[in-house]
Amino acid sequence: MAYNLLKGKKGIIFGALDENSIAWKTAERVHEEGGTFVLTNAPIAMRMGQIKELAAKTKSEIIPADATNEEDLDNLIQKSMELLGGKLDFVLHSIGMSVNVRKGRAYTDEKYDFTTKGWDVSALSFHKVMQGLYKADAMNEWGSIVALTYMAAQRTFPDYNDMADNKAYLESVARSFGYFFGKEKKVRVNTISQSPTPTTAGQGVKGFDGFISYAEKMSPLGNATAQDCADYTVSLFSDLTKKVTMQNLFHDGGFSNTGVSQEVIDQFTE
Repeated sequence: MAYNLLKGKKGIIFGALDENSIAWKTAERVHEEGGTFVLTNAPIAMRMGQIKELAAKTKSEIIPADATNEEDLDNLIQKSMELLGGKLDFVLHSIGMSVNVRKGRAYTDEKYDFTTKGWDVSALSFHKVMQGLYKADAMNEWGSIVALTYMAAQRTFPDYNDMADNKAYLESVARSFGYFFGKEKKVRVNTISQSPTPTTAGQGVKGFDGFISYAEKMSPLGNATAQDCADYTVSLFSDLTKKVTMQNLFHDGGFSNTGVSQEVIDQFTE
């Protein structure tokens, strides 16, 4: 059901790869709610995914950009404003990658070149995106910038590896840049700490299926799906959340505040 929550609003959506992506689901929901946007991803990711299908479905333009490259980001921001006819109202940062995870390196045996690359892609890129937007004065007042994160930034999940450190950094950037964006430009910056979600990236984490099952048993409302996350993101892009900023918002069916559930107790006492 659509409510025209984003009618007339314009933005950029980073990270849509395929129909399993949270960014993909968000793009569909933003389109349904009347928003228009530019889709972007790294050139290599675009070759792997089906972003052209999403662009056709949502009547969107695609501008390739490496989110770690400041020149690419400056070009993306300027061209997006030209295509969309003015400043932006929303931006979604849905980017994450760990080379150590991909290469099977344990957290206790990181290759630091891999670590640095993953940090740049997953976390520092958020600062680069916002710095580019800030310097270009590209955001309308009461605009909204959202990045996706995970609770491994606060608690230990052994197989999440260095992505946990990346997410902790990402959340800190949201708070720090959120202060300046709010004070000087009336723009909101938040992170959504999502349930484990079977995206292409998420499924690369060791033991992911078991982990989703555990989280489902622990969460009073069950895991939040990619579609649920898209709905929540739309609410943060809308004018209904104009005073929400610098927050890390848990969207996980209650997992983050549950010590233990009866289902988990039952599992260990059978």
